[in-house]
Amino acid sequence: MPDWLRQQLRRAYHKKDRTQIKILNQCWFYYKEKSDVPIKTMQK
Repeated sequence: MPDWLRQQLRRAYHKKDRTQIKILNQCWFYYKEKSDVPIKTMQK
């Protein structure tokens, strides 16, 4: 998962912003689906 997405998710969870969490979750699944990189290599 990209660092920028992690930071935004962290902020959204901290603020308990459900709308932002849903949007970022959709963004992650879209990114993961479009990415040619296997998921295992994206994890730190």
